[in-house]
Amino acid sequence: MNASVLEIGGLSVYAGEVVALLGGNGAGKTSLLETILGFRSAPGPVALSGRDVSAMAVEERAALGVGYVPEGRRVFAGLTVRENLEVSSMAPAAERRRRVEEMLTLFPMLGERPEARAWLLSGGQQQMLALARALMNSPRLLLMDEPTLGLAPVVVADLLRRLPQMAADGMAILLAEQRAVLALGAASRGVVLSRGRIVRTGSAAELAADPALADLMAGG
Repeated sequence: MNASVLEIGGLSVYAGEVVALLGGNGAGKTSLLETILGFRSAPGPVALSGRDVSAMAVEERAALGVGYVPEGRRVFAGLTVRENLEVSSMAPAAERRRRVEEMLTLFPMLGERPEARAWLLSGGQQQMLALARALMNSPRLLLMDEPTLGLAPVVVADLLRRLPQMAADGMAILLAEQRAVLALGAASRGVVLSRGRIVRTGSAAELAADPALADLMAGG
């Protein structure tokens, strides 16, 4: 098994895998992501690559390789695509420029409009920009909060298709989603939350075939 990248409260995420974090509204998915990021205090240890980061600030955890795609995208509306990417990087200028060009190549819909203001982009383009921005610092752990919300099916399919490809390069991805079937289609494992507690874990195939999954998801 690959090395553990994240350990928190009975949840483990390993390098090279996508884990679907499932649950309905109020289940605690966003709260868990914010705890990992350092926006909320944790009742127990939070370990990144075996290191307890519970006492570390948000920016320190980011520097250790945590990337975040928040719900609602939250791109900088008044900045261009290129500027959104540039301001998200902590690398020296030359490396930052190289990474920007890499993201524009990786996401062709952004590469076609690098000087467009973010507010002029479609919802799908903004979501790809949010993902590209999170990838600018080559994270070891990528946290994604409801990334498919409000997107057209073709954009959702493109987004979720990319996740196993990124994990194959060694990244660990924790994907928080209400749309269980879609999330499990991109994941190798799944974890179901209800009221902030893990109530079910299993392989993606096991959970997708579980007739009780809908009831678990409705538990909130």
